[in-house]
Amino acid sequence: MHPMASTKPAVPAADATTHPGSLGFKFCGLPFASPIVLLSGCVGFGEEYTRIEGFSNRDAGAIVLKGTTGKARLGNPPHRVYETAGGMLNAIGLQNPGVEQVVRAILPQLDFTETRFIANVSGSTIEEYVEVTRAFDQSPIDAIEINISCPNVKEGGVAFGNYPDMSAQVVSACRAVTKKPLITKLSPNQTDIRENARRCIEAGTDALAVINTIMGMAIDVTTRRPVIGNIQGGLSGPAVKPIALLMVHKVYEVAKSHGIPIIGQGGITNAKDALEFIIAGASAVGVGTALFYQPMACREINEGISEYLAAQRIDNVTGLVGTLTTTRDTHNTMVSG
Repeated sequence: MHPMASTKPAVPAADATTHPGSLGFKFCGLPFASPIVLLSGCVGFGEEYTRIEGFSNRDAGAIVLKGTTGKARLGNPPHRVYETAGGMLNAIGLQNPGVEQVVRAILPQLDFTETRFIANVSGSTIEEYVEVTRAFDQSPIDAIEINISCPNVKEGGVAFGNYPDMSAQVVSACRAVTKKPLITKLSPNQTDIRENARRCIEAGTDALAVINTIMGMAIDVTTRRPVIGNIQGGLSGPAVKPIALLMVHKVYEVAKSHGIPIIGQGGITNAKDALEFIIAGASAVGVGTALFYQPMACREINEGISEYLAAQRIDNVTGLVGTLTTTRDTHNTMVSG
C-alpha cells in the first residue's frame, strides 16, 4: 500500500528564489530549503534516518530534535508504541540523556550546513523549562521549540499546554533567557486553541507548531488491560489530519494578524496533505509518523509541492500560505424547496 521511494534527486539547500515552484523561504529569519520540518521524537537527534541509503537531511527545511529535559530520563514502561487504524499511539515518556549531554556530545556531531536544527525543550516545572532553554541558548542550535504539553508537577500533573495562563507563563519564562527564535507547540487537548495561541504570542513566541498529538488509549480485550504501559498515549498519523487541519485554520486567524508563522502538522504523508496545510495557513509542514513506513516521504513531498506551484504559476511556496477561500459560490448552491 505504501509507494516506493522516489529516485529523483534531492532538492538542494537554498534561500527563496523567483522561479515557479521554489521551495526556499525564510522562517523566523532562518533560511529553509524546504517547507518540510521533521518532527520531534520521530528522527532522534538528527542522525537516525541518515543511516538509510538515499535519505538526506537536506530534504528537510529543519529538523526538530528529540524532546530534552534538564536531567536524563528513562521514559515510560512498555508498551510505548501501538499501531491503530490510520495512526499510532505513543507514550515514550521523554526518554533522553539530559540537556548537558545533548549540548556537549550530540550537537557537535550535527552538520549544520545540511539543514536547520531545532531543539525541543520539555519540563515538569517552569524552572526546568528555563534551565533547558538557557542551555540551548548558549549552543549552536538554530531555534528552540517549547513542548508545553508536559505535565506540571506543581499543579497536580495537569498539562501546561491545556491552559492559556500556564502556556503563557512557560513561553514568557523561556523568552526571558534566549534570543533564539522560539516556537511553541500547541496542544489540541484544550478548550480554545485560538485563545492559547493569542496568549503565547503575547508572551513572546516567534512561531507556533500546530498541533501536538491527541490523547488516546487502546485496550487488550484478552487481559482487559491498557495496551500502553502509561495507560494513555499521543495519537498521531493520518487519523488526526482533519482535526489538525482545522486547528491550523483556526490558529491562522490569530497568528496572521501578528505576523507569526505556523508549522502545520498532524497526519501529513504526501504532497496533497502538505498543500492542504499550507493553504490553510501553515508556512511550514511537519512530517513524522509517515517516516516510519516511508523514509523517503520528504523527497516525494518536496517534488509534489514544487510541481503544484509550477502548475499554478506560483513563484514561491510562501505565495500559497493562507490562500483558503471560505466564501460560498451562491451560483452552485442548491436551494431546497
